[in-house]
Amino acid sequence: MTTEAPTSARSGGYARGRATREEILDVAMQLFGEVGYRTASLREVASRVGISHPGLLHHFGSKAVLLAAVLERRDEVDDAAFEADLAAGYDYVDAMVRVIERNASRPGIVELFATLSAEATSPDHPAHAWFQDRYRRVLDRGAAEFESRRAVGELRPGLDPLTAARLTVAVMDGMQIQWLLAADTPEARPDMAATLRAHVATLLTS
Repeated sequence: MTTEAPTSARSGGYARGRATREEILDVAMQLFGEVGYRTASLREVASRVGISHPGLLHHFGSKAVLLAAVLERRDEVDDAAFEADLAAGYDYVDAMVRVIERNASRPGIVELFATLSAEATSPDHPAHAWFQDRYRRVLDRGAAEFESRRAVGELRPGLDPLTAARLTVAVMDGMQIQWLLAADTPEARPDMAATLRAHVATLLTS
């Protein structure tokens, strides 16, 4: 008697389950970006994936759980790429520019972030705490970077590192909105990466 067939069957089932989960996340990410979290429905996600509503709930027990998974996946992908760029020798600003350049090739992700971040300003939104934590982490990282620049005399005199970080995040998020609004006139779309570089140059002495 052999256990290879049952083991193989289980492995195949796990693989199919992982593939379905990944597809659900991809579809949900796209739908949340298109219509916003509040308007999107789990039934629409399930329909686009080609599974039943109960089948979707088998993987994600609620809409809030699905949203959390979508946001975590987005951060995992972006954080991994950002850290890889730093490890490859890119400095902080260049690594941020590369994030922007990647985002320009995936407008759905940019739209998802813009839509959800606006919705999540409401304290009762399920992503409210997630966005608060994310901005806190991003600002802490940016402030530390500008503090190191100040320590070697590269930050503009009189400029607080945290303020510099807040201004940089505001420019990045604001440029994403302008970029999205120009979707129907691609020739007029702003260069987000160039704008970020120009902004950071105004914060530094060299």
